[in-house]
Amino acid sequence: MPTAPITFMDLLSRPRSSADLRIAYGDDPLQFGELWLPPGQGPHQVMVMIHGGCWRADLPGLELMDYACADLRGNGLAVWNIEYRRIGHEGGGYPGTFLDVGAAIDHLRLLAPAHSLDLSRVVLSGHSAGGHLAVWALGRSRLNRASPLHVEAPLPARGAAPLAGIIDLAAYHDHGPDECGGPGVIDALVGLASRDAADVYGDTSPPRLLPLGAPQTVISGSLDHIVPSAFGAAYAAVAEAAGDTVQAIDFADAGHFELIDPTSAAWPRIRSELIALLG
Repeated sequence: MPTAPITFMDLLSRPRSSADLRIAYGDDPLQFGELWLPPGQGPHQVMVMIHGGCWRADLPGLELMDYACADLRGNGLAVWNIEYRRIGHEGGGYPGTFLDVGAAIDHLRLLAPAHSLDLSRVVLSGHSAGGHLAVWALGRSRLNRASPLHVEAPLPARGAAPLAGIIDLAAYHDHGPDECGGPGVIDALVGLASRDAADVYGDTSPPRLLPLGAPQTVISGSLDHIVPSAFGAAYAAVAEAAGDTVQAIDFADAGHFELIDPTSAAWPRIRSELIALLG
């Protein structure tokens, strides 16, 4: 019989390695990242990792990505695994969650000289809610200047690889399962209560920013009941129609957390796809 998909509790019950450094990118206690550095002099290609957890403060944070980070470090990549304020944290939701993610990525410019990071070879990846934030961050240069999320000259990336990403916020709000908390979580993330309802997805949901101008590899698991793979396939089709280069991969025997589990059957292909985006 097929093995049931693992849960985040299964994943976090395992021993895990530690990052090399924890570094603040802002003044809030949650504005930090952990830098995983491979052996050698560099320059090191950089994988940005953004954890999921439904954008919610009551679920685990960047520790969810430790297993994948350790594997990528062991395969010669520097990994910048970022924490950020979430719904339930002071300053989380809109605009804080988005501003934190952007600031953390841009902070690589300050880290690069001391740690021999190759900023010409940066890829953004994330899991679940973090997959949404990775694709959103890829499109930051497309943000309207009037948006509170707009910044000048965001750090460019070669591409993005969402892993079970909740990429299309409107689609997940209207048709997604309730595992993340239902439509109310999306409403809180985009700041519905304090914004013009007609515009809440304009600067928060990647489909509204297309084309993003860089390759994307959208990775899903067919056994995923939190972010069913149909959502990834639908986004990939829309992004490709808009002119982006997009690959959609659906692993037949993977659930939600297998996509960040280096012991899963899917992981070797996922690692290869992440490395391929670096060029």
